[in-house]
Amino acid sequence: MLTVLDIIKKTTGFLEGKEVENARLNAEHLVGHALGLARMQLYLQFERPLEEEDLEKIRPLVRRRGQREPLQYIMGTTEFFGVELKVDSRALIPRPETEYLAAQIVEKLPQVPHSILDLGTGSGALALSLAQHYIDAKVLATDVSADAVALAKENAAALNLADRVEVRESDWFAAIEDDATYDLIVSNPPYLSEQETEETLTEVKDFEPRIALTPGGSESGLEPYEIIIREAHNYLAPGGLLAIETGIAQREALEEMLTRSEYARHEFVADLTERERFVFTWKD
Repeated sequence: MLTVLDIIKKTTGFLEGKEVENARLNAEHLVGHALGLARMQLYLQFERPLEEEDLEKIRPLVRRRGQREPLQYIMGTTEFFGVELKVDSRALIPRPETEYLAAQIVEKLPQVPHSILDLGTGSGALALSLAQHYIDAKVLATDVSADAVALAKENAAALNLADRVEVRESDWFAAIEDDATYDLIVSNPPYLSEQETEETLTEVKDFEPRIALTPGGSESGLEPYEIIIREAHNYLAPGGLLAIETGIAQREALEEMLTRSEYARHEFVADLTERERFVFTWKD
């Protein structure tokens, strides 16, 4: 009989042949998920023989990953800044860069925000993780995609945050009351150009929703920032913070937008690979 370790090795070889990055790590996650074991538990059961019913649970998951479906969609959940989120093809998979944005927000806000607006919430990652961190904050999370809104609502309910996190379908600020104000506005908008989208990994361009990757027909990916930077100033409370994730080559264009805006000051922050990916700007 094949053991757990045998199957991990075979799965690793299969995924390598399909050009899956980090094939061994993927194999461990898939086998562990199919068997209901955390990775540490998996290591302790390497010599365990597997029954046919175990293999029947593993095979379809491996087949899906071999077709380059993202690991997170197959497993159905992902961790993000202290919360576990349901993820599927209705929304973009939360990235480590966005998690770093959440960490930077917490570091840069000396005062607890009582009202937060998350524009383009997707699965609800930023809205829900910030609501979990700021336990007195009221949060409005919006997205133009009805599918993403449904997913974010499911995550809010699962985390028992639906009483403080409202999820609303909106094309940026279109469905937000004119007199609403927020201490913090945060956004990870679609910022890839059409060309950049076509050059991404198969897992991204063939499985994640295109609407969450690129503003349709965009040559620069900058269109959402024009709207967000212009309009957010009207909704920020005095001293409020606008925090945005950006593309890795968009600093110059964003600097120009911010220079001609009404904000008091702004700051660009590098990600963990030392590429300037985030911009923070404050209202007087």
